[in-house]
Amino acid sequence: MTRPFLRWPDPGLKTPAKPVAEITDEIRAYWTEMVDAMESMPGGGVGLAAVQIGIPLALAVVDASDKRGQVIRLANPEILHASIDFRPYEEASPNILGVSAVIERPRAVTVRFLNENGNVEDRDFVGLWATSVQHQIDHLAGQMFFDRLSRLKRDMLLRKARKGG
Repeated sequence: MTRPFLRWPDPGLKTPAKPVAEITDEIRAYWTEMVDAMESMPGGGVGLAAVQIGIPLALAVVDASDKRGQVIRLANPEILHASIDFRPYEEASPNILGVSAVIERPRAVTVRFLNENGNVEDRDFVGLWATSVQHQIDHLAGQMFFDRLSRLKRDMLLRKARKGG
């Protein structure tokens, strides 16, 4: 049983997540719950941040593999380097249903995080993996994908969302 997705404009989606001091069994249980929630999204999501289901910790899971089952668990993820090449991708969120927007993000990023073994890891993410990990890091900073849009596009998207998509 997983927690429900918070619904925008829930304050929990706008509050930066708290850093994780160490990887414990409780943290691993959160990650398991997050993977289940990600897999329950229509079409199987490609990532989830803990804040999306009301856990205020800097935890994320990402799986942009074709076959699934390649999930990467991240605690305290931070971008060390981003490519100068950008990639457009239509992003959405289970926290605000019925709307999406094309967001341009760096095509590749190097991310430092605590992995499931509690070790600091630097990993390169490219393509959809990079898009997803950046999307999750935004969530952990209290930002939604539509915060990257111009004010006009963001206002139009939010009006549409309020009307039910």
